[in-house]
Amino acid sequence: MIPFLDLKTINQQYRAELIEACTRVLDSGWYIGGQELEKFEQHFAQYCGTEFAIGVANGLDALILTLRAWKELGKLQDGDEVIVPANTYIASILAITANNLTPVLVEPDEQSLNISPAAIQAAITAKTKVILPVHLYGQLADMPKIMQIAQHHNLLVLEDSAQAHGAEIDGKKAGNWGDASGFSFYPGKNLGALGDAGAITTNDAELAQTLKALRNYGSHEKYKNLFAGVNSRLDEIQAAMLDVKLKYLDEEVVKRRQIAALYLSQIQNPFMTLPLTGGDAQQYEQHVWHLFVIQSEYRNELQNYLKENGVQTLIHYPIPPHKQLAYKEWNGLSFPITERIHTQVLSLPMGPTQTLEETQKVIELCNAFAPVGRV
Repeated sequence: MIPFLDLKTINQQYRAELIEACTRVLDSGWYIGGQELEKFEQHFAQYCGTEFAIGVANGLDALILTLRAWKELGKLQDGDEVIVPANTYIASILAITANNLTPVLVEPDEQSLNISPAAIQAAITAKTKVILPVHLYGQLADMPKIMQIAQHHNLLVLEDSAQAHGAEIDGKKAGNWGDASGFSFYPGKNLGALGDAGAITTNDAELAQTLKALRNYGSHEKYKNLFAGVNSRLDEIQAAMLDVKLKYLDEEVVKRRQIAALYLSQIQNPFMTLPLTGGDAQQYEQHVWHLFVIQSEYRNELQNYLKENGVQTLIHYPIPPHKQLAYKEWNGLSFPITERIHTQVLSLPMGPTQTLEETQKVIELCNAFAPVGRV
């Protein structure tokens, strides 16, 4: 079976360094909020081009705590509206509702599948306070246009960069466009921990200090609590391992781009739509290919065919947030583009240790696929 993503092999490449990092933490006797966290935060901020990176327990907390911090700083209040793509993973929405804010779902651009600036503009009301673009699959949303809109309407921008570590537009990376950005280091991400982990990047010193307190029970100084905070700390072992893997992130992205280039140039099947259709060369160079997502009206048949022929695929995501029982009050809403996407998307194998032979096998099978009765 060609795996969708071989995490064991990916981490095996750095086994000696990861063991050394774990041993260093074990022998230090300091397991929360120490030098490893400080070092990783510094290195990740430098990588993203930001002044600050604040490690937290996971990517969802990164989004929740940023919105919470803006409430504590008086920039948001209950009921304020946050514009967010309808076709995102539910975490983007959960962060908004967890803060008693109001999600305003908008459709994506049909080519990039990222949030549409035109749809953002049309959704702005007097209650709009935040735009939350999601950099889906490893490609930045149209941040130059989004920042123009935000500045014109005096709105905050919170990037959801969970899938876009290292993605950029004109040399400016994910996490350095908005007022803040949430990152996930879930093991399957391009920069993945060996457990749950996340971070927030920002250039706002006041926000950074507020976030550091909020993640630690609201405490800026031991036993003194400015806020009713939470426990959402990035522990020393995960920080140490992430710092090892950060050094190799760009190399791994190059390998992902090489696989994507082969898929894009060699898969030719009228029953499949490839990503970046109609895109320019610059898009290819700046995309970090966390996922390689095709679309097909025959998605389920295609997935079964690939599985029967030894190829593992995944669906990101089968059910949009507004059709989930968690948000049953939205189940009657209609977002046609989003709903079509969620019935057609299929993620092909993509990872930095995927071999040329495996990639060619996926390409051959994709090219040979024809729905029943359509040969």
